Amino acid sequence: MTIDRIGFIDPIQPGKKPGGTNQVRATPQIDSISISSEAVEKAELYRASEIVASAPELRLDRIEELKAKINDPSYLNSEVISATADRLIDFLLR
Repeated sequence: MTIDRIGFIDPIQPGKKPGGTNQVRATPQIDSISISSEAVEKAELYRASEIVASAPELRLDRIEELKAKINDPSYLNSEVISATADRLIDFLLR
């Protein structure tokens, strides 16, 4: 005949004493991380490569058309130059 344990009591291991190990720490611990300059540089390179990869494909026909317009002396007037300068400034200040 074998006798099983009674409920949750294990006769081999002693029970835990109340209040012994469940004390709250007096000083809170703060987590922190530090990032090396090499990691920052690699992150910037990765970000730049993602921007380049997501850029639209070059449209060679449009580039050739613009080159022809720039080489045409009647196309370059003060109105076109002013509009181009405004668009460049808007792009750079974004």
